Amino acid sequence: MSKIVVIGSSNTDLVIKTARIPDPGETVLGGTFLMTAGGKGANQAVAVARLGGDVTFMAKVGSDMFGDGAIEGYRRDRMDTSFIIRDMAAPSGVALIVVDQKGENSIVVAPGANNMLNKNDILAFRSEIEQADYLLMQLEIPMEVIEYAAEIASNAGVKVILNPAPAADLSDDLLGKLYLITPNRSEASRLTGIAIDSEQSAATAADALLARGVSNVVITLGKDGSLIRNASTALMAPARKVEAQDTTAAGDTFNGGLVVALSEGRSLVEAVKFATSAAAISVTRMGAQASIPCRNELEECSTSKK
Repeated sequence: MSKIVVIGSSNTDLVIKTARIPDPGETVLGGTFLMTAGGKGANQAVAVARLGGDVTFMAKVGSDMFGDGAIEGYRRDRMDTSFIIRDMAAPSGVALIVVDQKGENSIVVAPGANNMLNKNDILAFRSEIEQADYLLMQLEIPMEVIEYAAEIASNAGVKVILNPAPAADLSDDLLGKLYLITPNRSEASRLTGIAIDSEQSAATAADALLARGVSNVVITLGKDGSLIRNASTALMAPARKVEAQDTTAAGDTFNGGLVVALSEGRSLVEAVKFATSAAAISVTRMGAQASIPCRNELEECSTSKK
């Protein structure tokens, strides 16, 4: 089985479901509240674990109850926690999430210990990264960490996958080290300066990313599906129609599923289909990691559609 390393954030999500997301200065009375494990890095690592991948998760959490709870959860998912660092000064990351009746969300993150992850931490884990087949990262940790880890991985022949969320500017040097980038509509627009309002404009944005050195591009477009683009492929993969309850961690589930499928030797097109099925299940549930399906759920879903 191929080895997958995920480097990224670990947060605790404080979630309120309400009729609509409030405007600035407005108070809206909400309904359901829940506290659940989250963080883009952790979500993706959990998705890899539940969907059948061999995953090592590298992160930094505080020495507090949120950090304790996060690690306990990773152990329940049978993840190796020996590469998670406890910070003695900074608190664990926390995210405040509002989810409206359509399942759309608004998120504010206090990064805490996630921002304390540094190049020396990554250097200590260098051999683990170099022995991997895939390295998956996001942008809720310092950019210098992402760039350094990508350099280590690419020099060792490891395939680097970057989910550029939350949106940020990326250097051509980093893009040139990526096997695959997976922006959503707004992130692809930020990276290319191209407003994406159609399949054609998404394709133009994907071509711009390929021109900057990325080997493969998958732009996720929500209910419109995903655009897959590389030197030999240009197509749209359809989304699954479901009744969305909460889109939190849908993108993370997609990315986790994508790398699992690739690690099993599937083509990029087949991997996107697998990832789409996993994400479709996740949006029918509340919460971040609480919404991520297990492998048997995807197989049951695929069987029921035949």
